[in-house]
Amino acid sequence: MFAACGDTDKQLRERAEVLCRYIPDHELLAESKDYLTSDFYALLDTMFNLPEHEAMDHEWLYYFVTGNGGSMADCEVVEVVKSDRTHAVATINVRQKWEDGSFADPDDIEEHKLYMEKVDGEWLMSDFDGHKADCRRHIDINRQEQKVRQAIGNYLSDTIGPLYLKGDLCIPTLMIAAEESDATHTRVYGDFWVMWYNIAGDTLKTISGGNHPGCIALLDEGGKLTVSSFEQVEDGAGNDASAKRIFGKHYDIFQNMHSNQKVREAARHEQIAEYIHRNDIEIHYIQDFGWDAVEL
Repeated sequence: MFAACGDTDKQLRERAEVLCRYIPDHELLAESKDYLTSDFYALLDTMFNLPEHEAMDHEWLYYFVTGNGGSMADCEVVEVVKSDRTHAVATINVRQKWEDGSFADPDDIEEHKLYMEKVDGEWLMSDFDGHKADCRRHIDINRQEQKVRQAIGNYLSDTIGPLYLKGDLCIPTLMIAAEESDATHTRVYGDFWVMWYNIAGDTLKTISGGNHPGCIALLDEGGKLTVSSFEQVEDGAGNDASAKRIFGKHYDIFQNMHSNQKVREAARHEQIAEYIHRNDIEIHYIQDFGWDAVEL
């Protein structure tokens, strides 16, 4: 590891060049832990392990310095400025290059800021382009989102689940079109599915379930969310009219979700995978009635 004595300009530049190798690029390298401050690494580690829902696409996280076109980042440390004895900011220019070493566009140069902090005699990366604040904000959003999803999931399992043939596990699928909040309630507009499964070895077999789109109102009681009402879309002839009334300005988003089977199945498989991971269940496949098993 680099040991700073006088922290000369040359030493700081060389250290910044080393730290550039550990800027996240589609993944957070395990060895980055030795080159990032503990709080920045912990935030990034949490972000890279957040559940991925259809409405949570953190592209800024995966593409800190590269794009989504297969190119690699070529970093040049322009300068390093110390703000005090233990803090410095490195300005780096980044160009994209291909595997053969040629540049995608030599004139396309992006400027970034790599923040450095001296901890126990070592200069570590403490932030990058202010993404530490982005991480904290998204983690807070995700924790609230998980509270909402957990409350709705429990309600659907406990209240709607008993209406169907019971199996080993009741795992709802939540496709959220919109959320609105006021002083007392959070209203969640979504396409909700309640499904029962039996466990057969390492396979979940679908045995019953159905669709229950509508608006669920959640009440916050001392930090605990509880469902206070659920207005469902009507079956039969009144289906579309009731959906338009309940969803209002969110109707088009709901309809796009509801009518797209590929999106729905992707969300269902993803949320089943999260459920079995969270509950430490050894399941690798799902099989719907009349269909071959599909790997999760």
